[in-house]
Order: sequence, then C-alpha cells, then structure tokens
Amino acid sequence: MTLGQLKAPKGANRARKRVGRGQGSGLGKTAGRGAKGQKARSGNMHFEGFEGGQMPLQRRLPKFGFNNVFRREFDEVQVSRLGSLPVGVIDQALLFASGLVRRTAEGVVVLGQGELSGAYTVRADRVTAGARAAIEKAGGTVELVPRPQTMHQKAKAAKRAANEADPQRAAKKAAKAAQAAARAEAKAAKPEKAPKGDAPEKVAKPPKAEKAPKAKGGAEKKGE
Repeated sequence: MTLGQLKAPKGANRARKRVGRGQGSGLGKTAGRGAKGQKARSGNMHFEGFEGGQMPLQRRLPKFGFNNVFRREFDEVQVSRLGSLPVGVIDQALLFASGLVRRTAEGVVVLGQGELSGAYTVRADRVTAGARAAIEKAGGTVELVPRPQTMHQKAKAAKRAANEADPQRAAKKAAKAAQAAARAEAKAAKPEKAPKGDAPEKVAKPPKAEKAPKAKGGAEKKGE
C-alpha cells in the first residue's frame, strides 16, 4: 500500500453545508434560520457562557481577591541543605544546578533551619534572621540580590541619567546651587537684632471730665 492508496473511513469527511444558494437547496432565502426572531439574528447567542438571557454563571458567582502583577514566586532553601555544596559562593545558578531550586523560580529565600560548618558567601533575594545568624556564625557572609527594576523605574533612571548628562541642565543646577550658597552666606553674615528688653508699663491716662448736662427745656425765644 502506498500513500496514494490511503482513504479516509466512510463518514469521516462530510460536505460543508452551503446556505443561501437558492430555494431549491432547501437552505436558501432564510438559510435555515426561519423567519425573524432571536435565533434568526446574526451575532447573537454565540458568546461563551450564554444561558438564554438569564444571569450567566460567571456573573452569579461572587468575586474576591485580585492578581498582583508584581508578585514573585520564590523557592525556599534551608541552611542545613547548603552544607552539601562546596565552600564558596552560593547563588541561584548553583542552587539550580544542584537541584535545590526550580528553573522557574524568580528568587531564593534562605531559611534558618540547621547549621553550617563552612564559611559560605550566600547571595539570595531574602534571608531570614535565623539563617543570617547561622551563616555568619560559621564565618560566612550574606549578600542580598537587588530587586529587579520595573519598566517605569528603568525609564525614570534613564531620564535622570539623560538630564545629568545634559550640560545646560548641569550649568543651571550649578548656578542654582551657587545662588543658594550665596543667600545662606548673606543670611549668616547679617547681624542679629538685639533682643527687646522688658517693655515699660503703660501709664494710666487720667479719667476724662464729665460733660455738663444739657437743659431739658428748649432755648428761650428772643424778646420774651
């Protein structure tokens, strides 16, 4: 038998349904959908989770929590397991080669269970207080790996570096610093005002003389 003699089993290949090709085909005019109605419309009831118009399951269920886009998956390593490695520098690459962490791990956390007998230099993302004490007790050191920068932090650092490299900005910054220093010197050289002494007590003013009371009657007419 050759490849040219191979045939698909009966019923495996079926002809495509061709609709809207005339009334004689039985699927002309309305293309097998009937006249009007919800089921005759295009783009309806064809999305995932549709339940005939009632509230679908994915909307009936309560929602809680969130997905932290900055989450990092760390692998944990006990201090006692570091003793099986040769004395020297221990980092994530060596731990993966030794089978102590996964390839997909985004960092390493060293926990403090056990003791060490050699002086190791441990480079990890996080180290507990007990693990640090055990490593330093054996004469080793701990080096924390800096956290990887986000895209925003990288862009901000690049912008800062570009501003520092710009000579015009550097000159303006130096001029502002010189002006601030000059103002500070002038302020320091200015003599301080003498402190004010105790203010003298105010002399009480004598009371004003009382005015004579006005006559109740009106002024007498002339010629009376």
